[in-house]
Amino acid sequence: MLGELLQDRGLLGQAAQAGQRMGERVGKAASELVVHAMGFLGVPYKLGGQSVETGFDCSGFVRAVYEQTLGLVLPRTAHQQATSTQNIAATELQPGDLVFFNTLRRSFSHVGIYIGEGRFIHSPRPGAEVRVEDMKVNYWRTRFDGARRVVPAQPMDAAYVDRGFSASVQTSVQGLATSRTDDSGAARPWTASPTTAPNPLLLGDR
Repeated sequence: MLGELLQDRGLLGQAAQAGQRMGERVGKAASELVVHAMGFLGVPYKLGGQSVETGFDCSGFVRAVYEQTLGLVLPRTAHQQATSTQNIAATELQPGDLVFFNTLRRSFSHVGIYIGEGRFIHSPRPGAEVRVEDMKVNYWRTRFDGARRVVPAQPMDAAYVDRGFSASVQTSVQGLATSRTDDSGAARPWTASPTTAPNPLLLGDR
């Protein structure tokens, strides 16, 4: 019915163009968020940490990425982030969405950022660094607690949560995955994190 109404008023073409522009904004926002998150690869875990200087815990990492990229201030803990964001099915996951895990025998005790292709980036535990994991690995698959989407209040940012994700995110991630720089500035290859199960007693938000 909406399509017929727009067509009758000669607005169908304008609506299509607006949808295309929204899709471009969605792709740009998601791409910026994921690329920004990947820029923190190698930053050490720090309980209560919220910055590069101090290190990150899992929710501090997510909070910093969203605030620095989209200007959105999320709650501090993983559980608070889960309860204040929109519940979505795992099949609806888009890069930039949040993924939660039960790692301390309580729900939503760990959080990361989905980057696409079944992978997520997070700050895992003391002694480890921000890294990318495969959600299909048994440890993460059996502890998966659900997916959430951040729904901004601002109309312009609301485009981010629509279904217009562009392939630019995957292109950017693949570029970062094939080349990183070490402390000296020299390029070095990026490899996925080991798939051995981490110590569940050490994984968690706080």
